[in-house]
Amino acid sequence: MFNVLFAVFILLGSVIAFPGEKDDFSIWLESLKAEARAEKISEMTIQETFKDAEYLPNVIVLDRSQPEFISTFFTYINKRVTEDRIDNGRYKLHENIDLLNKVEQQYGVPKNIIVAFWGLETNYGGYKGNYELPSALMSLAYEGRRAEFFRSQLMDVMRIIDAGHNDVEGMRGSWAGASGHMQFMPSTFITYAVDGDGDGRNDIWNSLPDAFSSASNYLSRIGWKKEEPVALEVKLPANFDYAEARLDLRKQSADWTIIGVTKVDGTPLPALNNTAILLPQGWQGPAFLVADNFDVVMKWNRSINYALSVSYLADQLVEDKPIINGWATVGYGGISFNQAWAMQAKLNELGFDSGAPDGFPGTKTQQAIRSYQVQHHLPADGYPSLELYNRLMKETTKKI
Repeated sequence: MFNVLFAVFILLGSVIAFPGEKDDFSIWLESLKAEARAEKISEMTIQETFKDAEYLPNVIVLDRSQPEFISTFFTYINKRVTEDRIDNGRYKLHENIDLLNKVEQQYGVPKNIIVAFWGLETNYGGYKGNYELPSALMSLAYEGRRAEFFRSQLMDVMRIIDAGHNDVEGMRGSWAGASGHMQFMPSTFITYAVDGDGDGRNDIWNSLPDAFSSASNYLSRIGWKKEEPVALEVKLPANFDYAEARLDLRKQSADWTIIGVTKVDGTPLPALNNTAILLPQGWQGPAFLVADNFDVVMKWNRSINYALSVSYLADQLVEDKPIINGWATVGYGGISFNQAWAMQAKLNELGFDSGAPDGFPGTKTQQAIRSYQVQHHLPADGYPSLELYNRLMKETTKKI
């Protein structure tokens, strides 16, 4: 990992701002102090926050680095929902059962969902990040790519300190500014953090009552629906139109039932509104029915694989519920970032609009893939597989 980061660091050296290096950064910090004063941050908090401020080039490297490979669904989930994480999660759920029951009763979010988030975010509090948030956020704001966002996060860090929820030394977390048991961004803390243990502080870093209550409050307020699942593995009929398996095509579960979709064990689907079918590893992989609570999880983290991992881990915490179908695709390799970029460019050349190439096959790229697949009588799952990449690269660039 060090070698990879070092290589990226060298490549980005010409575009990363290295304050002249400290002098320029120090001058810039003075303007930031003035902004904090205008935001009514106390002088004591300003002085404490800026006292040991330093520019962190490695944070910029991390912000700008791109993945070598785009993880497949099974690669992603098998790395995160391990046997150890399941076993530890079951222990943590049992260990904190009274607290979790109390929080669930108050906010309506199932205890196993909260523990699943906890496990995926910080390995049940085992690693909450060790970057000094003020310096990390100052570095990101100074660099300028998302300056306004990170400046606002820094102001919220100081508001958190001003309110007495934590001190400067305790504000440690990820390089991007998330912290605490549940990895809240400062703005998320300001809006959703609550005092679960009644001590007058919203301490998401050291208090599990506060961390669990804050996470539950967040999920509840952004639309969590009681008694509804996040995702269910389903069985598709032989004649299923794979072009209908996408997050932006919504139906009542009864409509899927009519065309022969069932739960993976063959039993009927539950009555749910606003559902979609997802094929996270293409038509040969597993299929999932998702509904409103999936969308709620996606507001926490915009990754489909992350949201499915939350659902899968939460299920394993209360029962052995393995994924049944699609395991033949486990060994299928994902495409690289560069291959995804080339795939997008090739689709555009062929007349299938995938947007400006960026190496991340999002919704527009998936729709372009579907259009290509339909024209070539392939299963129209929109999945950017290595097989599809190899086929596309052999295509001539004749416009349709």
